[in-house]
Amino acid sequence: MEATVTTANSEEKTWGGGNEPMGASYGKLMMWFFIVSDALTFSGFLAAYGFSRFKFIETWPLADEVFTHFPFMHGVSAPMYYVALMTFILIFSSVTMVLAVDAGHQMKKNKVVIYMFLTIIGGLIFVGSQAWEWKNFIKGEYGAIETKGGSLLQFVDKEGHRVALADFAATLPEEREQLTRNKGKWFMNESSLPSYSVAEVQAGFKAHPDLLIRTEVITKEKHKTILSREESELRLSQASYVVEGANLTRNEYGSKLFADFFFFITGFHGFHVFSGVIINIIIFFNVLIGTYEKRKSYEMVEKVGLYWHFVDLVWVFVFTVFYLV
Repeated sequence: MEATVTTANSEEKTWGGGNEPMGASYGKLMMWFFIVSDALTFSGFLAAYGFSRFKFIETWPLADEVFTHFPFMHGVSAPMYYVALMTFILIFSSVTMVLAVDAGHQMKKNKVVIYMFLTIIGGLIFVGSQAWEWKNFIKGEYGAIETKGGSLLQFVDKEGHRVALADFAATLPEEREQLTRNKGKWFMNESSLPSYSVAEVQAGFKAHPDLLIRTEVITKEKHKTILSREESELRLSQASYVVEGANLTRNEYGSKLFADFFFFITGFHGFHVFSGVIINIIIFFNVLIGTYEKRKSYEMVEKVGLYWHFVDLVWVFVFTVFYLV
């Protein structure tokens, strides 16, 4: 039964679809409810990341050493450049979405089409860039060694520059067999074999006296700890596994939790961006065929714009937490 308010002259419906609480339509109000609930979800994820980083701050990877790739510039160290470009593209797509909403208020169909198209292109570039970044993060660049105690060992020259396993690992006449469930103990298995065995890395390190080992422990000056040659040989004798790239169980850059959070949070945000692109494409085609012209309202563009601005705002926090802090 609908609630009513009786006035001196007429009886007005308050929740019958005519009134708009807080000056917003039902659709926009529900979009705001969704945004608030989703914001709480992202807040929980980022808070968990912050607590974990604080607990393992001494072994947390340095962002400047992890995100150094730039398309078509293989081998060139460009820390954070491409991530900054991705961020700019996503923020610019938010600007084009504002222009699309404004054009909708003015009932200018052609401008809405142009700005919606630019927004979609920006979203697709961002999603593709994130997939490219994942690929490089998973593949790795230098490789590392994991000890029996779970510590991570990286290799550097006397000047402290990183050295890849491919630059010094020896080639030994040995046959390696991948561990599978039918061959391992307690039905254990492993992922694809690394490019080099522990013995090949140890032999190559011994043959290059100018190499040193850098641990994952960060000093007060925010640099990884570099061991002496004697300490390096001792730590390398405890090697148990060759780590290349990052996944949910191992991470050549440092703490394993960093990779877990990176995949989960950036993947969750990437899913939001991809969903937004799909919704924008649907709205874009509705604009093309004149659906909102017939309705005399472009409110759907405004509602999807709210979602898109939220996705952009969340990325600002993700970018700050993962890449800048």
